[in-house]
Formats: sequence, structure tokens, C-alpha cells
Amino acid sequence: MNVMAKAEKKISSAFIYFFGSFGGILFGYDIGVMTGALPFLQADWHLENAASLVGWITSAVMFGAIFGGALAGQLSDKFGRRKMILMSAIVFMVFSVLSGVSPDMGEASAYYLIIVRMLLGLAVGAASALVPAYMSEMAPAKARGRLSGLNQTMIVSGMLLSYVVDFLLKDLPGEWAWRLMLGLAAVPALILFLGVLRLPESPRFLLRKGDEAQARKVLSYIRKNPAEIDQELASIKETAKEERQANQKTSWSTLFSGKYRYLVIAGVGVAAFQQFQGANAIFYYIPLIVQKATGQAASSNLMWPIVQGVILVVGSLVYMWIADKFNRRTLLMVGGAVMGLSFILPAVINWMMPNMNPMTIVVFLCIYVAFYSFTWAPLTWVLVGEIFPLTIRGRASGLASSFNWIGSWLVGLIFPIMTASMPQEAVFAIFGIICILGVLFVKTCVPETRGHTLEEIEEQGTNHGRVKASNPEN
Repeated sequence: MNVMAKAEKKISSAFIYFFGSFGGILFGYDIGVMTGALPFLQADWHLENAASLVGWITSAVMFGAIFGGALAGQLSDKFGRRKMILMSAIVFMVFSVLSGVSPDMGEASAYYLIIVRMLLGLAVGAASALVPAYMSEMAPAKARGRLSGLNQTMIVSGMLLSYVVDFLLKDLPGEWAWRLMLGLAAVPALILFLGVLRLPESPRFLLRKGDEAQARKVLSYIRKNPAEIDQELASIKETAKEERQANQKTSWSTLFSGKYRYLVIAGVGVAAFQQFQGANAIFYYIPLIVQKATGQAASSNLMWPIVQGVILVVGSLVYMWIADKFNRRTLLMVGGAVMGLSFILPAVINWMMPNMNPMTIVVFLCIYVAFYSFTWAPLTWVLVGEIFPLTIRGRASGLASSFNWIGSWLVGLIFPIMTASMPQEAVFAIFGIICILGVLFVKTCVPETRGHTLEEIEEQGTNHGRVKASNPEN
């Protein structure tokens, strides 16, 4: 026992935070890897004119993630965050390999890959739910903002890693290229599994199971003094008690009662708009977008995803620098306005100057990605984490996450179908209008959360409900 205690004591807080957030790498890698694999897969399986199948293959992961996040949240309350992250890594490894060895059976191959990627999506959705939960339960309160930024940086780093892997493998024979791109996703999953084997369970889960001694030991790895540990243990106990009482008092109908409706609409709306604004259309399909704009083969345009990935990583670092210097609403409205114009202006320019340089649209897409990377990408989840009162937080956060995944899935599914039936500039103009609607939504429906306590934010919702009740015509 003493030997084991000494071995556990060697776990540094840096190791815990690094591997605690490493699941973001998996999430990001699988978002990005199909970007490079798809042109080779299309050519190998002759899917160039099968827009709906291409959409389903690309978006199947996000469809599975809708259910993976919900399942993981419930199972982690029973089995623990650590065990479920390990299980997610195993599922990710298995179905990444199965994606890479997809049999060549004509059109049936596409349906096989769709099903496998849906099952892979269970692990992606689980990682997206479990990693932030584990990190928030391990991190000290004063570091949670920076560590939420670390999770975002891990996600976009995973995307950049997948883009680099795609680029390095692009000169292999077509079949080998896409198979290795998809199959190599098992490598970061294996790294995550080996790293998490050494991680402790979260102290909050341990306390819920009545193991206060082990919870205290885990906190001793990541807190500096016994007084801080005692204070945090007491705080966790009190919060757990409040949550149990809240869960007993609430139902799904509670979310839409007068007191909470305003805050639920705000949080869920921001989560939905983040995806329906079309960011994933760029992340999934940028080589095909460049191909359609320039006529160059998509497989020769794999440098552009790397450019997007670098912009995303730099943007995530910019966010960590400015996060507490500007209001949430200000950043969302400025970011959304520039994103909307970046989508709309190419259509306007093309209408006024039909001989527009085809690369103009790609330049504007880079501007979109830059502003998305330090506004809507990270701030959506910061705001969702702050805006819901404790009484409804579990159900409301799950609802916001579900709408976000549904949006991600639909954008990935319908984008190739839309571009097959209308000009590319028109498709992006539609997303641009949605961006502008998102700005109006933030302006009229979302309260400011920066610098406000959770109680103050809840009071804003309560007061808004009273105003609506006294002015029903509004």
C-alpha cells in the first residue's frame, strides 16, 4: 500500500491536466481527418456524384456523438469519469482501425463506413462531454477559465495534427492514403488510454461514492495546502447536496418555466447558432471547396487545411489572452458580424464582378476561421457553463450540447448536397445570413455573464421572466 501511495504521489498536476484534456486531441483529430481523406475516398469508391453518401460518411461521427455525449454523462455518474474516458479511448481505437480497413464492396462499402463512423461518434461525443467535466472537477476555481481554454487548444491542435498527417500521406496510392489517415486516429487514442491509466479519479466522484479518504489523497496531488483541501472538500459536499435537491425538484418542463426560460433559450440558442453558422462546412470540406473554386484536384489542396488549423490554434491562444478583458456579448457580436460578412461578401463581389479571382472566397474563409477561433468557438462553452442556474444546469447543459451536435451533424450532411445544387458562393451567403441572425440573437436574447456571479445571472433570468409576465404582449 505504501509503495502504491508513493507511486501515486509522483503524479504531477501538469501530468493530470495534460492527459485530462488530451481527449480534446481525439475530438479534434476526428473532426479534421476526413477533410484530407475524403478526396481520396471519393476517387477510390467513385463517389464524386454521390453528394448524399459523401455527406453521410462525413457527418456520421457527429450523428453518433449526439448519443455518445448523453450516454457518457449518465454512465460516468455511475462508473466514474476516469473509467469512462478509458472506455471511450478503447472504442475510439477499435472503430478507427475498422474505418481504415473498410472492405471494398462497391456502394455497400459506403454504408459500412457510415455505420462504423457512427459508432466511432459515440466515443467522440463521450470525450467531448467527459473531458470538460473531468477538468472542471480537478482544476482549482481560479484556473478553470485558463484550463477551459486549454481544452479548446487541445481540440484545435488535434485538428491541425490530422491536417498535417493528411498532407504527409497524400502522395501514397489513393487507397492507402485515406485508409492510413483514418486508421492512424487509433494512435492518439492509445496515447490517451496509457496516460489516463495513471490518472486518479475525480475527487467529486469519489466523494459521491463515500470515499472521502481517497478524495482527499487526490486533492493532495493538485492543491497546495491542507486548509485548501479541507475547504474544497466541504464545498464539494455542499454543492453535491444542492444538486441532489435540485434534481429532485426539477423536470424537463422546469426548463421552460417563466423563471428559467430566458436563460435556457439564451444558452441553447448560442450552442445551436455556433454550428448552424457553418464553421464545420469549412473544416470538413476545404479541399473540395478549393477544388470547386479553382478547378484544381482536391487531393492537391491539402495545404489549405493546415493553414486553417494554424489559424485555429493561434486563435485559441488569442482567446486565452483576451478572455477576461472583454465582455462575452461583445466578442460574440463582433465575431459573428465579421464571420457573416466573410461569407456574404464573396457572393456580392462575384455578383458585381463575375470574373472575380476564384481564390477570393478562400481568403474570406480564412478571415471567418480567424474570428470564429477566438469568439464563437471557445465562448459558446464558456457561456453555457456560466448561464444555467444550478437547479437546471444538468438538463439545460445536456440540451445545449444536443442542439450543438445536431447542428454539427446537419451542416456536415447537407453542405455537399447544397453545393451540388447551387453556386458555392450562394451556400456560404446563406450561412452568412445565419451568422447575422446569431448576432441579433446575442444582442436581444443573451445576458452578459462576465464578472457576474451565478446568483446574479439567475436573477437576470428571474427579472426577465417577471417583465415578460407583466408585459405579455412583449
